[in-house]
Amino acid sequence: MEGQGPEEAAAAAAAATTTAEADEKNMMEPSIRALVKAIHSGPTQVVLYLAGGASQAIGWLLSVPGASNTVLEAVVPYSRMSAIQLLGKVPSQFCSRKTAEEMALLAYNRALKLSQLDSPVLGVGFTGALASPQPKHGDHRFYVSTRTSGRLRVSTVTLSKGVRTREQEDEVSSQVLLKAIASACKVPVAFASKLTESDMFEESEERFNEDEELEQLIDGKICYKLYPFSKESHVSEADRKLILPGSFNPLHDGHLKLLEVAASICSNGYPCFEVSAVNADKPPLSVEQVKERVKQFEKVGKTVIISNQPYFYKKAELFPGSAFVIGADTVARLINPRYYEGSYSKMVEILAGCKSTGCTFLVGGRNVDGVFKGLEDFEIPDALKDMFVPIPAEAFRMDISSTELRKSRGLE
Repeated sequence: MEGQGPEEAAAAAAAATTTAEADEKNMMEPSIRALVKAIHSGPTQVVLYLAGGASQAIGWLLSVPGASNTVLEAVVPYSRMSAIQLLGKVPSQFCSRKTAEEMALLAYNRALKLSQLDSPVLGVGFTGALASPQPKHGDHRFYVSTRTSGRLRVSTVTLSKGVRTREQEDEVSSQVLLKAIASACKVPVAFASKLTESDMFEESEERFNEDEELEQLIDGKICYKLYPFSKESHVSEADRKLILPGSFNPLHDGHLKLLEVAASICSNGYPCFEVSAVNADKPPLSVEQVKERVKQFEKVGKTVIISNQPYFYKKAELFPGSAFVIGADTVARLINPRYYEGSYSKMVEILAGCKSTGCTFLVGGRNVDGVFKGLEDFEIPDALKDMFVPIPAEAFRMDISSTELRKSRGLE
């Protein structure tokens, strides 16, 4: 090059060659890029928890345009303590099928909390014991688990020992992980991983019917199940939900009208109903009871969430940033210190926690102890006032409750 001596020119040429070789080495294979692009073009949103390998898969997923359509979160709990805090316990084995399944279930629940309400979600768990600077006495192995609504799939791989470098083992595990994600997203796979005949590969699948999923929900294993019966198109923020909670025993026109009016006030939310299968004061609903409640929403074509959180501060954690539609009777309970061990300060603290998640309450007028009341009839603590939004009585007024309907029908 002009202005350079022979030694400088040689050094620059060598550096350029090294850079080119590095670029070629790090270049993503076209078949992998095409697969990632196909995953991103689908509706599935994913949370990944990976420990001990498959790190290249994260780079592949994030480097192809459209990653924000797919990846909600990717966490690498690499240290022992990080893995313990993620799992909430010390596992009997860090690298095991059971640990991978538990990580996938945690990732699935996390995806439910982070996803757009009407998007299918996927939780991915990976744990591996790959090549390390110190020779391993045991096998070089890894486990990939994917959890979707209704399906758990696990891949168990034992690699031929001493054949590959750590980087090569990470590449193989990344390929198997990417193929597992594609399969869970129902995307055809057009490339073969670099597993050989001397490697051991096993795959198993467990499917759950609706009753089994609802049992898992009632038991606290999954945080909610969505029934997207609504065919309406809603222009909403990705993380904004407009939720009308209740027992809906039965669902009636007042509920439908209330959510309709709330949606006109909060136009940037995805309107839906929510039923908690777990009650604070009563036994949990049975699977059959839940299914009976769900049928009501199917008949009217409205989306309903079945959750296992009876308390609003827990609902706020489950659906951060949401607007909850409630009646004045619920406000009376929300701000009553009696429900917070008699402590006013504890009431303010807990509701302030709800506020910190970005949640708000849209309040409709209701009969409270025989008197019709609206939000203006309650003394809301100053720190919480902007969290409560009134629904004008002229826009909506509901004087009948589900309890009164059951009595009128002779059901109580």
